[in-house]
Amino acid sequence: MEIEIENFITIWLTATASLIFCHQIAARIPGGAARLLSVLPVIYIFTALPLRLNSVHLGGPTVFYLVWLGNFKLLLFSFNQGPLVTNPPLSLLHFVSVGLFPIKPKQTLTPNFSLNRNSERRIFLLLVKCVLLAGVVYSYKYREIIHPNLILVLYCCHVYLGVELMLAVTAAPVRAVLGLEIEPQFDEPYLATSLQDFWGRRWNLMVSAILRPTVYHPVRRVVGGRWSRAAAIAATFLVSGLMHEVVYYYLTRARATWEVTWFFVLHGVCVAVEVGMKKAALRRGWRLHRAVSGPLTVGFAAVTGGWLFFPQVIRSGLDLKAIDEYSFLVRWIGHRLPAIP
Repeated sequence: MEIEIENFITIWLTATASLIFCHQIAARIPGGAARLLSVLPVIYIFTALPLRLNSVHLGGPTVFYLVWLGNFKLLLFSFNQGPLVTNPPLSLLHFVSVGLFPIKPKQTLTPNFSLNRNSERRIFLLLVKCVLLAGVVYSYKYREIIHPNLILVLYCCHVYLGVELMLAVTAAPVRAVLGLEIEPQFDEPYLATSLQDFWGRRWNLMVSAILRPTVYHPVRRVVGGRWSRAAAIAATFLVSGLMHEVVYYYLTRARATWEVTWFFVLHGVCVAVEVGMKKAALRRGWRLHRAVSGPLTVGFAAVTGGWLFFPQVIRSGLDLKAIDEYSFLVRWIGHRLPAIP
């Protein structure tokens, strides 16, 4: 564990130094091919460094933040786009924070009374979700007597709660130190009323925010015409699926079996069809009540997740590895805490 933590610290110090280079030197190069060439070594560093990590809870976030989000931000930065390019330019601390972490500063300020009320509500919900995640993890002690389908339900809850809390914990110190008002990273996806609503407005919004300018908008411009939107949606979900395969490779070092890619391809096709059907239905004044559309949306995501998303996790033993890490982490911290008289 000590070696893993040392590697983790080294990786993040190196990534920080790399972004300082981007801010101080690469940003002075005109956007385009020349800046991209200057940034390619940083992209290589972001891609190679996480291979030194083996744990799920240190390696997973590192791969997600650097290999996926970080590299996509650098590609946009190379062409004067994305969250790293603002007017006026970001300060060094802001540039490094936005480049390293899954945060997006708000462009419009919220009134103080609304901000305080939203903060209190957000903190309360996060505390509730911490308790729920602890309950999910504790229930794994009895997995031998739990029905496999119920285990899959627990895994769905674990992924949602774990990812949201991970992003919230990452953003909290950045928000506190820099005083930034940050765009929400999740927006209660269990309240989604459609797949478009689920993926585009509620689930892991940092991914949506980075895939729009890197995949969706370029594909839509290139394709053009009537089918541009459907093609852009399909391409965006395909890239998301491939990047999830990349994350799995870092965590398991196993060859891809492509079920996760097919999960996202399926959802991309369904979202494209759903968008077309909603347009046709609204023209006729038809609207499915949220009491029906909500459970259908969440149920479809859960069932297809059990069918295509989780088999790869279970087959590789990644689920058991993550569960074991919780117990190991608790023991490791307990051994290093000073004895309480």
